[in-house]
Amino acid sequence: MITSVLVGVVSGLSLIVAIGAQNAFVLQQGIRGQHVLPVVLFCATCDALLELAGVAGIGFVVERAPIVLEILRWGGIIFLLGYAFTSFRRASKPERLVAGDESQSSLAKTMAACAAITLLNPHVYLDTMVLMGSIGNAQGEPGRWWFLLGGALASFGWFFILGYGARGLRRFFATPRSWQVLDIVVGVMMLAIAARLLFGGVG
Repeated sequence: MITSVLVGVVSGLSLIVAIGAQNAFVLQQGIRGQHVLPVVLFCATCDALLELAGVAGIGFVVERAPIVLEILRWGGIIFLLGYAFTSFRRASKPERLVAGDESQSSLAKTMAACAAITLLNPHVYLDTMVLMGSIGNAQGEPGRWWFLLGGALASFGWFFILGYGARGLRRFFATPRSWQVLDIVVGVMMLAIAARLLFGGVG
């Protein structure tokens, strides 16, 4: 039981603790102090549900649905390019962070962006449903369900730490120049991920 949980935690963290569009978005929201709880809950819950689908055996559908992944790939490319453009535009007119100011983006707009970043990347389905599902099912019964628990704990733990831990950086990002640098870095990151999806496919 404990071994399966630990395998789930380690496997989950190995997939999500990396520089990517989703983590960059959560970090930005955490620094801004905007809608942090719904964002981290959405990201972690999506991970857990996709892992559940994989452990339950639905991952094979993803492997056999290249057309769906292709649609997601192009949707992700278009969204990431748009997000990169927005980041570069913000960088051209940097503003000082105002603590507790949530007027810049509504909850609906924030969650729509969060959903797009999370669900339009076909690699998320390959990582959670296929890879995590395969590792989980290799644990046997009832080990795969303990593995799923470990994966879910990893996701919730990581996103809460990232979202709320980012508050420690707010003093640093109280200057326009710091936000300009962050927006440029995020913009470049989004372009890089879009290029990976464009030229690397979903394999």
